[in-house]
Amino acid sequence: MPLLALEHLLCPLDQHPLHRDGKTWRCSNNHCFDIAKQGYVNLLPVQNKKSLDPGDSQIMIQARRQFLDSGAYAPLGQALAEAVAELCGQHSELAILDAGCGEGYYLNTVCTNLLNARPELALTATGLDISKWAVRTTRSRNSGINGLVASNRQIPLPDNSQDILLCTFGFPVFSEFQRVVKAGGHIVMVDPGPEHLIELRQQIYEEIRRSPPASLAAGLNDKWQLSSDTALRFSTPKLSAELFEQLLIMTPHLYRASKAGRERAAKLEDLALSADVSIRVISHLA
Repeated sequence: MPLLALEHLLCPLDQHPLHRDGKTWRCSNNHCFDIAKQGYVNLLPVQNKKSLDPGDSQIMIQARRQFLDSGAYAPLGQALAEAVAELCGQHSELAILDAGCGEGYYLNTVCTNLLNARPELALTATGLDISKWAVRTTRSRNSGINGLVASNRQIPLPDNSQDILLCTFGFPVFSEFQRVVKAGGHIVMVDPGPEHLIELRQQIYEEIRRSPPASLAAGLNDKWQLSSDTALRFSTPKLSAELFEQLLIMTPHLYRASKAGRERAAKLEDLALSADVSIRVISHLA
């Protein structure tokens, strides 16, 4: 069964329901949002933009796609797909939102894994990102994925509409996440651990910080509890100079490093990196 199209959205200007009318989404106050030729809809109001082209740039997204398509992070994609499959149980219908989808690698991996195992599953998958370049690339990777240009601070989806929400190396807004996830649903967080890319960081920084994964305290309460915490560690294949360049472009490290650090990083090649990632699940206690 192919991925399903979204049937319900919220207007970012008044929170009224949006209804699709041909190539436009329209609310009762006649606010209209056109569907781009690439198949996504931009629901990020101008007044909420901090720049003319918010989020990751086209160059960053292209670098991320090339790096991830190399298979360097394939163990993470597979582990995330398996974690989601376990959470799904025997759902006959499933709605998944990737909040901060980037170029779509992880969401597409999750969807492919689910549908390969259960072709009859009625699956609606949505990739949301503040970067139009990210959403465009997600759609080009898999045109069945619904694409939304929007912010995690104002997710244009109805309350209790998603079974699973992914946030992979992203910026969580737990109040919004919990609003859109159904009772009994799950928020899956992927965050770097203290040894993540340690070999690269040793080259570009004078001082290395080994920080634990980001705290989830803001997302926990009587109804939302941490139900799973898995540490995933693996080594990438040896990376070429080109892959190192793509990795630097797609991460904040390039912009945080000193000039000397960037020069050292530019010489890296034929080196494997350590991946250290935490996959944590916050579940709603229905």
